[in-house]
Amino acid sequence: MSNSSGDSPTGVQSVDRAISVLEILARQGEAGVSEVAAEIEVHKSTAFRLLNALETRGLVEQAEDRGKYRLGFGIVRLAGAVSGGMDVTRHSRPVCERLARELGETVNIAVAESHHVVNLDQVRGTPAVTAHNWVGRLTPLHATSSGKVLLAYRSEKRRTEVLSRGLERFTPNTVTNRKQLTEHLTRAVELGYAVAVEEYEIGLNALAAPIRGQDGKVFAAVSASGPAYRLTERLMHEQARTLMDGAAEISRRLGYLA
Repeated sequence: MSNSSGDSPTGVQSVDRAISVLEILARQGEAGVSEVAAEIEVHKSTAFRLLNALETRGLVEQAEDRGKYRLGFGIVRLAGAVSGGMDVTRHSRPVCERLARELGETVNIAVAESHHVVNLDQVRGTPAVTAHNWVGRLTPLHATSSGKVLLAYRSEKRRTEVLSRGLERFTPNTVTNRKQLTEHLTRAVELGYAVAVEEYEIGLNALAAPIRGQDGKVFAAVSASGPAYRLTERLMHEQARTLMDGAAEISRRLGYLA
């Protein structure tokens, strides 16, 4: 007699596959049915059913190029819950809009989720050439400015867990040496901000500052990112105070009293 409950092996397997699909799209940005099927080693019809179910829930959506799928805004809705009910996106939005105007670059709010950074909200900068949309995307902790900030304020145990998984190289500038990364994290705490110089993508620079909750703990980061030719390493350090002041204001809006 078959078991139709959600606890059946088949149900658990479907959930596992659906999560794998979301991870694939988070990593690759976009993928077609054939690519997804090959990645999770299932028939194309199974991959299509999984994508269709996720699309119905708003967790994935079809890109302009039909046949390709990407993460949907339903992911952002779920990610928003990570803020522990403090609604960081709502409280930070006015500050991020001001920072985008003042810095002239794209501003993002991000939190840590397991071994990744989840980008919750974004305000685009004013220049014609701005960073692309990061909302809903998972990015690495060790190769991004937001990730470095969030990693820098983690407990020694949690930090060791991340470092023990190995540090993937994305560009020639990616820091993959544990000792060197630890130095970057220590420096981030000392300065109050972190920078990433073409470490995740060639041609993309970013700086980030920590956001604290009511309990004083760092749980999110605000970042500014832009083309390396415009947002130079020197300029990032010059603009750091503006970003840190913005992060402090967001923290105050969330109830943190320094």
